[in-house]
Order: sequence, then structure tokens, then C-alpha cells
Amino acid sequence: MKKDSKAIEDRQLNIAMLGHKRIPSREGGVEVVVEELSVRMARLGHKVTCLNRSGHHVAGEEYDAIVGNTYKGVRLKSVPTINRRGYAAATASFFGALLAALGRYDVVHFHAEGPCATMWIPKLFGKKCVATIHGLDHKRQKWGHFASRYIMKGERCAVRKADQIIVLSRSAQEYFKNTYGRDTIFIPNGVNRPVTTLPELIEKRYGLKKDGYILFLGRLVPEKGLKYLIKAFKELDTDKKLVIAGGSSDMKEFEEGLAKLSAGDDRIIFTGFVQGRVLSELLSNCYIYVLPSDLEGMPLTLLEAMSYGQCCLVSDIPECIDVVEDKALSFKKGDYEDLRDKLKSLLENPALVEKYRSEAASYVCERYKWDKVVEETLNVYRTALEK
Repeated sequence: MKKDSKAIEDRQLNIAMLGHKRIPSREGGVEVVVEELSVRMARLGHKVTCLNRSGHHVAGEEYDAIVGNTYKGVRLKSVPTINRRGYAAATASFFGALLAALGRYDVVHFHAEGPCATMWIPKLFGKKCVATIHGLDHKRQKWGHFASRYIMKGERCAVRKADQIIVLSRSAQEYFKNTYGRDTIFIPNGVNRPVTTLPELIEKRYGLKKDGYILFLGRLVPEKGLKYLIKAFKELDTDKKLVIAGGSSDMKEFEEGLAKLSAGDDRIIFTGFVQGRVLSELLSNCYIYVLPSDLEGMPLTLLEAMSYGQCCLVSDIPECIDVVEDKALSFKKGDYEDLRDKLKSLLENPALVEKYRSEAASYVCERYKWDKVVEETLNVYRTALEK
């Protein structure tokens, strides 16, 4: 029997979120999304608890943020975690799901496919569960056989158990419909309008000046297309640098391979994980931003680069093209020669770069608003509660 929709609409909800590593953090796109949703929901008067993994930041304990039991009105709980590669996500999800099942939550919101493998636990206790599929994670090359199978188990569990499923791209929506016959709700990510900053810290640390470098920002994993980018850049005759900013996300061998590939070219700079003022300066002052990915969910770094008014060059996968439409340049996925030629064209044509810059920020900031994302997500919760 359906519950009274008006009573649900007026009610302040008690919400648990899990599947992320921890907030506050920029360890990945999932963490950014969870923070933006939970803080805004708490500001609206909802009671939100984020079930954080225990342990250290993936980029090193020097990046740990000590914030106590609350953060901007959001309650934080650390869940037991086995901090070994291949075990951290699964154990944190299990104990997080158990805590959510035993708590007095109206809605349990799972983020990412793998954690959904434990959704059956709160469902046993009658909880309403919502899943956000941030990307088709089983396709990512970083995972071994066991991890890929576990992620697929999570995907199937979400299809069977979730009261509602949110996806971030139209292609993911088509995938769930065609593969499982399951309807999903499309809610893209949002972006904040930033304040640009002068290149002070990045000039001191890396010798970078305004418009003096091409920027990639993201995790150093195979599906990001970094090998194409480095190979293409090395064939360019330019004084500009290539800055690759981001951590390795448990893939030290891949990171070492990138270092070998870029060896001998002192124009290529690896910054490691960045955040705060350094991140803002990198996004504010690059000549162009490049995202050469083979696979994405909905790339938050692309939204951020456009919000800073940057000219962007992206692979032509649907998850990128659907975001940028005609407000950025694209190249054929996996084709390093096309990538090289597009980079060369932008380096030789500053007027074209300025054209894309002039359109980027207003387009993306008007279209992708976090407050709208929060409103639509709360409506998904209420629909789940009406069932």
C-alpha cells in the first residue's frame, strides 16, 4: 500500500550514505558527489549520516582530514575496514550496510556498483534503498578477476533490490534498460561556480605560468587514456608543459609505466594528488584541459574545468560528448594521432581556444547545478518511500 505522498514530501528525512571512501575528501568523484549531496541535504534540515571508511587517504596519510564526528551539519561514522587492496571497499561496504540496517534511517543511499553487493542487508530489515551508479565499474582495467565479479554482483543486486536506481549518463540508462529491462532515473552531477586564482603556488613548485601548460586532472588509471596523451604530446613541438595531476589509486605499476613513457621529456610534470589552492590554480591557469578517457561515468573534473572557463579537449565517448555538446573539442577515442593533431591545432590557434573558453563557464554552471541535483535526488527518496 502506498504511503501518503504529501506527508512524505513535508517530512525531514533520516538518510544514510555509503560506498564512498570518506568525506570530506577529493579521493575520487564519488567522494565529491557524496559531500555535495549530504551537506546540502543537511542544510535543508534533513538528518544525514555518511558512513566513512576507516584508514588513511589513498594518496597518503598526510592528506587525512581530521574533522571529528560532524562536518557541515553531516554526521560522520567510521566503519571497520580491512585496509588492503581488494578488501577495503568490500569490508567497508559490508559493515556500513550492517550499521545502516540497524539504524533508524528512512533511506539508505548506496554509491557505486560494488557496494551494492551488500544492499540485501538493509533490505532484510525493511529499509528503502537507493543506488547511484557512478559508472560501469566492472569495465575498469584496474580490477582483477575477483574484484570484477564482485562489482558485477553489486550491479545485479542493485537491479534486484534497489527501490530506485540513479544513473549519471544516458548511456548507462540505456545499458540497464537493454541488459536488465530495469528503468533508472537520470540525474547528472553538478558543479559550483569557482573563483579563479593566480598561479602563485604552482609557479613556485612547478615553474608553471598562466597559459603555459596543458592539464590532465584525474586518477592515474588505464581507462583515462594517459598513454595516448603522453605519446601524442611527445610528438608536439611546443614550449608548453604537460601537467598530469592526480594519484595512482592502487596502481603503482601503471604509474611507473607512465613515468617510463614520459622519460626524457622534461616538459611532462607529474604533480601527484592535488587539492585546495594548488588544484584551483591548476584549473585557473591552464592553456587547455584534456580528458582522453576510454571510459567514464560522468566526469566531474571536466565539469570543473569548464566551470573555470577553460577550453577542453575530450575523447568522443558519449559520457564526455553528452556533457560538453558543442562547447568543447573532441578527438576519436584511443586514436593518439587524432589527439595529437587536435592538440597541435589548439596550440597553433589561440583564437579557437578563446572561443571555447568564452562559452564554457556560463554553459556548464547554468546547466549543472548541485541544488537541482539535490532536489531531484530527494524526490527519488520520496518516490522510494511511497512504495
